[in-house]
Formats: sequence, C-alpha cells, structure tokens
Amino acid sequence: MGVTATPGERAIDERQAQALIEEYEAEARTRSFSGRAALLMSALGLLTAAIAIAYAVAGAPVPFTSIPLFPTVTVFGLSLTTVHVFSIVFLTAVLVLTFIHYPPLRRWRDRVTPLDLALAAAALAAGGYLLSQFDTAIYRVGTPSPADFGFGLLAMVLVLEATRRTVGWHLSALVIVMLAYAYLGAILPPIIRHRGFDLDHIVAQQYLSLDGMLSLIYIAGSFIILFTIYGAVLERSGAGTFFVDLAFALSGRRRNAAGRSVTLASFLLGTVSGSGVATTVTLGSIAYPMLKRAGYDRETAGAILSAGGIGALISPPVLGAAAFLMAELLRISYLEVLVMATVPTLLYYLAIFVMIEVDARRLRAREVEIVAPRAGELLRRHWSHLTSLVSIVAFMALGMSPILAVFWAIVFAIAVSYVDRSAALTPPKILASLTDGVRGVLAIASTIAAAGIIVGVLLQTGLGLKVSNLIIALGQGHLVLTLIVSALVLWVLGLSLPITASYLVAVPTVAPALINMGVPAPAAHMFIFYYSVLSEVSPPVGLSPFAAAALTGGNPYKTMMLSWKYALPAFLVPFMFTQPDGLAILLRDTTAVEAVVATGSAAIGIVALTTGVSGHLLRPTALPERALLVAAGVLLLLPTAAGDVAGAALFGAAVALQLIRGSTERTRGGATPR
Repeated sequence: MGVTATPGERAIDERQAQALIEEYEAEARTRSFSGRAALLMSALGLLTAAIAIAYAVAGAPVPFTSIPLFPTVTVFGLSLTTVHVFSIVFLTAVLVLTFIHYPPLRRWRDRVTPLDLALAAAALAAGGYLLSQFDTAIYRVGTPSPADFGFGLLAMVLVLEATRRTVGWHLSALVIVMLAYAYLGAILPPIIRHRGFDLDHIVAQQYLSLDGMLSLIYIAGSFIILFTIYGAVLERSGAGTFFVDLAFALSGRRRNAAGRSVTLASFLLGTVSGSGVATTVTLGSIAYPMLKRAGYDRETAGAILSAGGIGALISPPVLGAAAFLMAELLRISYLEVLVMATVPTLLYYLAIFVMIEVDARRLRAREVEIVAPRAGELLRRHWSHLTSLVSIVAFMALGMSPILAVFWAIVFAIAVSYVDRSAALTPPKILASLTDGVRGVLAIASTIAAAGIIVGVLLQTGLGLKVSNLIIALGQGHLVLTLIVSALVLWVLGLSLPITASYLVAVPTVAPALINMGVPAPAAHMFIFYYSVLSEVSPPVGLSPFAAAALTGGNPYKTMMLSWKYALPAFLVPFMFTQPDGLAILLRDTTAVEAVVATGSAAIGIVALTTGVSGHLLRPTALPERALLVAAGVLLLLPTAAGDVAGAALFGAAVALQLIRGSTERTRGGATPR
C-alpha cells in the first residue's frame, strides 16, 4: 500500500534550518544588517567583488572585439593585476569584511562592537603599509625593519582571529603550534629538530613574501570567489528549488523512490550550495517527512541525507574549494580536474543508489507517491536552470580559461534567467548575488591564509619532508600500507580542520610520500582531496551526519556510522586510482578501451562490495555469499586484469548461489523476503 508525500511539508521551517546549519557550520554564522549598515556592507561587498572580477578577467577582451572587459586598475601606483599586489588588497578586504560580518562571540551577533571596528581598521593599516612600502619591502624579507616586523605580526594576529571567527579555533591553534615549532626548532627532539628561526625572519616570510599567508590567497580571490558568486546567482534565480522539484518529479512511484529522489536532489542542490552541511539540512528540512512516510527510520534517513549532501563536494561541475587549489598546484586546467573526478563521482552515486535499493527491501519501505509538479511542466517553464550543469564545461571546451569560463557562465546565467519571468535576475538581485558571493568566500579565504602560514613553516623548516619520510617508513615500502597511513593522517587532520585546510596541510606532507612510492602527482592530489572531503562523514566528528541527526531526531553516532556505510565506496575508490595502472579510473593517460574496462569492472566491484556489506543481493545473503561478494568487490576494485577475472568469477558464484537457493526455497514452498 503506497502513501502520499508532499515535498511542501517541512520537518522544520527555514529559520530553524538556518539555525541548524549555523550550529554545525561555523562559516554560516554571519551577522544580518539593515538600514544604512546594510547599504554600507553591500557597498564594501560590491567593491570587493569588482576588484576580484577585474583581476580574474584582466587582459581578456569582450568576445569578437579587442575591447578589454575591465580597464587596468592601480592601487598606490601599483597594478592590481600583479599577483602580489592583488593578494595584499584582497586579503585586506577579506579581513575587514570578516571582522564586520562575523562576531567574536555568538552573544555579540546582534551588533558590531568597537573591537570589530578596531580590528577592521588594523587590517586596513597592515595592508596599506605593505602596499605603501611594496617596492622596497619585498626586498627586505631577509632583513625586515622594525615597522615590517610590527605590521607583519599584526597581520598574522588578524589572520588567526579571522580564522577563529569563521571556522573555529582548531586551525588557529595549529598555526600557533607551527609558529612555535619554527621558533623553537633548535631545542626539540632530534627526530623533528631544525636550526630554528628568529621571530623577525618568521614574520617577514609570512608577511612580506609569497611563501606564507599570501601564497595562495589569489586563488580565493579569482577562482573561488567567482564560483561562490555563481552559486549565489543560481540560488537567487531559484535554481535550488527547481532542482529539488525536478528530482522529486523524476522519482516515480516505487519503494525506493523516496531515497532515490533525495539522493538525486542532493547532487543537484549541491551544485548550487557548495556545502555538505547546508545541502543536508536544506534538503532534509523538506524531504525528511517523505522519507519517514516511506518507512525509513531516523538514522537511515539521516544517513541518506548526509551521504548525498557530501557527494556534491566531489561531483562535477562544481567541486569543493580544494579542487581549485589542486588545479593551481598541479599546474593543470580545472577542466582536467573535472574529468578526473567524473568516474569516481559516478561510482560514488552508484554505490548510494544500490544501498538505497537494498535498504528499501531490508526495511520493507513503502511505495511513495510524491506530489510534485510534472517533470515536463517543470522543464518547459524552467529549462534555463539546466544550463548551469553544462555552461562552465562548455565554455572551457571552447578554449576559455577556467576563470573566464566561470565569468561568462555567470553572465549567461543572468541572461537566461529572463526566459522565466519569475526567476529573472533583476539589477537588485544581481547586486545581492555579488554580495552573497563575497560573503561566501570570507571563510575560505581566511582558511587559505591560515593554511598558507602552516605550509610556509612546513617548507621553511623541512618538517613536510620529515613527515613524508615518516609516512613511507610506517608504510614499510608497501604502497597499500603507505596509502592506509596517509588516509589515517588525513583522517586525523579532518577531525579538527576544514576541508580546504586539510588539503593544503597534506600537500607538502602526504603528497611527497605518495609520489615517492610511484603514485602520479594527479592521483596523489586526488587521493588527498577525496579523503579531505570525506572527513565530513568520518567518525567520530562527521559534521554532516550530526546535522542530519539533529534534524531527524536520530542517534547521531548511529547516523554517522550508517553514513559511513553509504560513503564506504568513496573511501575505497582512491585506493584504485593510486595503484599502478590506476589512472584509467581518472580518465588520464589512458586509452578509451582501458577507461571503459576499468570503469566497468569498478562498477561491478562497487555493486559486489555494497551488496556484500549490506547483506542483500537478489535476496538476503548467507554468510558464504557475503564473503564471496566482499572478496569479489575488493578484487574488482584492483586495477589488474587478474583481479578483474577473479573478482568477476567470485561475483558470478555469489549470484549463482543466490539463484540456486531461491529456486530451492520456491521448490520447498518457502517464502523469500523481497
């Protein structure tokens, strides 16, 4: 007997959903402004957006003309298109906006305090001094003046406070530990000892050079801010609501319809939100009543929501912020990163859909008739939103750089929004999207600046190489053991650091170990990226499952373990593409035939492993069948011909045993649960 579910019925209202997001995602805890304060903050946000866009598209002409998109901008006589100058300007703007938007304590959220204004003024002073001294200061890295030291120390303190406000105290604490390590290196135990550095030398490197807090900030001010603006444009145009409605409309009436539609909606909504926690809560507030009516318990419903939400961060066309850093550090195009992520993403969602089918049978989920607009009607009225899934890739395929591709995708999204009058991005909506996008990049930029300090210390002291050698030693020269140790290191980092910081800290420590073991650099970086993202669902502090449990009222730890079960293949796929000949999974340095074979065997392996872990294939599995399925999955996930043959044979044997047992039960008149 089916039941009817209406997506309009909410588990919690929008205000409660926002409060829940803020509880588990520090980046969302911003102030709201009204009146003149709102106008002032909008003006500052628009100015920051204009500076970022001007830098991002500098030198690019209007298509089919020689007219530049933006004129050359100078600050204190310095060109804004210079990376070093832009990094200083953008970080200064980020710090000013962060101290105004993010309160130092939650109880001060309703007002801007004198402390906030003082810190904003200090940020202007630190940035202004460096710009005014730019022509000479960059040559004083080895011999900084007292003023260089004072303003540099002030800038570092400001970055630490901005990071604490936006993502919590853990990253700031780690930065302080690393700075202490750089200073006290000469008195530390031999295994981590180094000659030690004077404070003025440490501060000068972090403040005056591009080897510290400024090292990667330009990526936040070009790549990432354009994507956050793009996401805000899509949100303001109603793309998020459209994708959720479309997923519900396409789900059909089957007993796995509820779980399947939620997962599809998670993927589509994630391309707009760019946040695992936000996707989980936003969709969960709408979809949990439907999952409940279908017969899912609170923990399983929370696991489906959190696993789908985090999947959006590893899925093209918009991955997590660390993906932009990966493209820059590897010196490859963002399109190449998207291509590498394609097959792992398909395998991840294949596993979730198989697990949903299994759980629907195991829990005897009821058929759900989802009350939603017809798909044809939705597409006829709002088809323009579908362009967001392909526009960026299409512009890059035309030969544009990733930055230009996103810029023109924003312009295109604004233009096509007028196809649907109700979704048209009028000038006020465009301005609001720009300020939303700037606010969305503040936490990421602060994180990158703080992580830049850590990376600078790792390189300055040689600690990164020491940690890398330790990983290789613990791996005892075996690739699989080295990968396991690397995964554990990333898991430890993910316990307290946000995704972007985990990735940046792991690059100089984990990546060299993997590369020394013969793993190609793109595969090593993709391994680090995946395990950094998966910290969102990893025990014991997975934020997405905790947020989902708070919404459903389920046990948070049981929800987290079920989420980990749903995401299990995503933990194993990185072991595939880091093996010899494993690049076929990343569609890199391989032939079409090799890619098809690798993808097909991996897909069968995912099905075998998922059904083996869950205990249900064609019917509930006996222990020998589960053993065969798990063994088959592991073998098929190994990128070797022998593993594929052996895995396929074991999978076939498990299917045959299921068929024989089913036939025997029918002959005896036994009932087979379905």
